[in-house]
Amino acid sequence: MSAQVHVVIRALAGVVIGTVFAVVAGMVPAPASAAPQGYAPGPGCAWQLMSNSTDLNVAFPDANATYWVLPYALGPGDSIRLSGTFPAARYFSLNTYGTDLDTVDTLRDDAIRPDRGSINPYVAPVAMPAPAERRWHATVVPGAADHSRNEIRGLPAGQQAPVGFLLVRIYVPDDAASPNGGVTLPTITFSVGGQSIPLQPCAQPFNPRRYQGPIAAALTRVFDDFIERAAAASFPDNAAEVTFTNPATTAGLFPNGDNKYVGSPLTYRPGRVAVIRGKAPTFPDSRAGQSPATPGPQVRYWSMCQNDKVTPYPVVACAADFQTRLDADGYYTYVIAAPADLTPEQVASSDLTVIPWGTTSVERKIVFLRHMLPSPQFYPRSVQASQDSGAPPASTMGPYYPRATYCSAETVRTAGWQACYR
Repeated sequence: MSAQVHVVIRALAGVVIGTVFAVVAGMVPAPASAAPQGYAPGPGCAWQLMSNSTDLNVAFPDANATYWVLPYALGPGDSIRLSGTFPAARYFSLNTYGTDLDTVDTLRDDAIRPDRGSINPYVAPVAMPAPAERRWHATVVPGAADHSRNEIRGLPAGQQAPVGFLLVRIYVPDDAASPNGGVTLPTITFSVGGQSIPLQPCAQPFNPRRYQGPIAAALTRVFDDFIERAAAASFPDNAAEVTFTNPATTAGLFPNGDNKYVGSPLTYRPGRVAVIRGKAPTFPDSRAGQSPATPGPQVRYWSMCQNDKVTPYPVVACAADFQTRLDADGYYTYVIAAPADLTPEQVASSDLTVIPWGTTSVERKIVFLRHMLPSPQFYPRSVQASQDSGAPPASTMGPYYPRATYCSAETVRTAGWQACYR
């Protein structure tokens, strides 16, 4: 790491650790109820940061997911206790990351043991129980973790405790208007220096780009420095366009171990669009009432997302599995286009899905196909299998490989997308 990044890490560590111990000492009393993040920074409330397609949109998030973030630092014998309710959503997980934004540990929805008398709706395809009947507890520990006891490994304690990030991920909530899946976020209890500090979720998230001060400045610099390096390394500027390949790395981008991605760079040219076609995996359509635990689907979730290739690497738009049109043979066809070149109303084909380019002032984009949790039967054709074997995805994914090409927008309008592949 550069000297500048070390300075940023030390600054952030001082902010987090100093505020934690200020709460312990009684200098900053923990509020009894949720408080706005602008009023109660640091650990005065829990889940201070929220990332999605509209708030703190960084590091290629999925537009159908929301990520809540809690910075933390643990000393020897410290821990973080979580008390929550399984959300009504397609997918849910708890994740820990280091200051380098790389994965430390993950505890996925179907691996979390419910409280006595409660039901985990991700284990078996049951009707969604009432919130009071789907409770769980978990613990972040600074060392080896036993997942069977709902433990999650955090950063190890040291003389200068490093700063970590604890994340809650929720994909495709049943109620689109409730990003947390119709339940309150988990309450947090820090066990620090032998004392317990209960924290309620923040009343509103804290976007460091909208505030000034040491916390906002340190977080913004960490995100920008690490994400810039990681994103630039994932798909270098010389990567082939309209050709989906495995990223060189996803380290430093808050990677989710349950997802794998293939991606392709794109460059905007007036009058030109990108067309992408492939076979769609089957999935449990939770928005249509299916349980996430329904047996038989090939993946838990998949999506195609288009992102700006510029700091902070935000998502522009996604078409998730349930939002994607398919033809009679189960194939999707996407067209990524600027409104000046092509609009959905100009496309007659009922099996074509238009993904907006976004601002054309950002010429460089990256489009990702995301596969989440493939079934054992589908695994050989999944993105996961390609990356595990190191083989090019075009050689392993068969019809599920996304074949992309540039095409004239006029051709799509007048002759249909099929003409782009002739």
